[in-house]
Amino acid sequence: MQPVPVSVLPPILRIRPRTAVVASADGNFRQRLSEVLTSLRWQVREAEGGAQAWAEAEAAAPEAIIVDSWLPDLDIAEFLKDFRTSFPEVDLLTAGGGNTQESPRGPYRQELLYALRRSQDTDTAAWNTAPELNKASAAADQGAADSWAAALPAAGSGLKPQGVRSPAPKLVPPPAEANAGAHPSADGRAPALCERLPEIVGNAPCMLEVSRRIRLVAPRSTPVLIEGPTGSGKELVAEALHRLSTRSRKPFVAINCAAIPEALLEAELFGHTRGAFTGAVQGRTGRIEAADGGTLFLDEIGEMPLSLQSKLLRFVESGELQRVGDNEKVQVDVRIVAATHQPLAQHTQLGRFRADLYYRLAVFLIRTPSLAEHPGDLPLLVEHFMQQMGREAPVKRVDPGALAKLASHDWPGNVRELEHVLERGAILAGDDVVLTEREIDFGMTVD
Repeated sequence: MQPVPVSVLPPILRIRPRTAVVASADGNFRQRLSEVLTSLRWQVREAEGGAQAWAEAEAAAPEAIIVDSWLPDLDIAEFLKDFRTSFPEVDLLTAGGGNTQESPRGPYRQELLYALRRSQDTDTAAWNTAPELNKASAAADQGAADSWAAALPAAGSGLKPQGVRSPAPKLVPPPAEANAGAHPSADGRAPALCERLPEIVGNAPCMLEVSRRIRLVAPRSTPVLIEGPTGSGKELVAEALHRLSTRSRKPFVAINCAAIPEALLEAELFGHTRGAFTGAVQGRTGRIEAADGGTLFLDEIGEMPLSLQSKLLRFVESGELQRVGDNEKVQVDVRIVAATHQPLAQHTQLGRFRADLYYRLAVFLIRTPSLAEHPGDLPLLVEHFMQQMGREAPVKRVDPGALAKLASHDWPGNVRELEHVLERGAILAGDDVVLTEREIDFGMTVD
């Protein structure tokens, strides 16, 4: 491709390179749009989903972001709304070239629209039906883009990168399970995509709020504190946060602070050198260092000894750790997600937990509700666990009498107790494909 001489470019193209983020699950679309923008002297950062796009915006401070009408990990309407709030100075466009009235026009809007027109067939592309597209605004912007494109030199066709083809391929529809469990809104409209995350089983408002908060904070490196009763799925929330983050390809390392003796917890977290203590016949990498680049999940953080909390606080503040028995410091980049069933805010007032560490960890709170708070989700949870057990044995079903007995229980062990009751019932049922009231046994099921 022959570059357009700088002397014949419009003045808008002679300034320093600008940065744009292109967010789409369609790799072909990202490539075409990136090539056109690059030919117009933009620096382009590509993102496969909303979480990655958010991280790229935080890292690059772009002038513009172009978002497809469907994202594989985040609800598009909520992403657009939250992005405008957090990045008001960034020009935000949907892939069809439209924007809502809340999104201000940036100084490079015409140039961006021209790039969009060159990279896709606006009459047939699937993303042009996006609900965020403001048709009146799009028409006005399109007219401005036509005028700007006409002002380019006659050899403007040279701007077309090699390999750009029309029409653009349509997006593959999202998988059916992406919308599993979603329910119609009050006005009867279709449910938003990914309204409920697959890990978070339940359609009650309190469970949908958990999914919403996960989607909001997952793209960031913000520390998260998950609070909830034992057995309510706190580790599932942590895993979902990691899966939807830009760190998803790096390790997810979990450690239960209550399950390791106090004398060994420091070495387990920070690692140790050979001979650091009796029995340390060789050095070992700690859990924090093993999670470098990824997510560190500190389960039952409320059980961590006060003496170790101060060392963890130093790491949270500086990102540096010191192995037991070593004088050198190691820089580690991890996103910390902590969980507890204890009221840590109250424990800080009683001196049982360091207040400064609490405020470092509880930047963003997610609460997992007890099963008693969403009993209407019981049939859905039963079906979920029976299908899980069906991966290793024939799928069994629960008859109405057994389901009624399950519904009468108060579930002190929450969802984990339900899982154990159903597993025990499936074993007691033997070769029978139906679990009856006789196989439902509420023995000691809580870990």
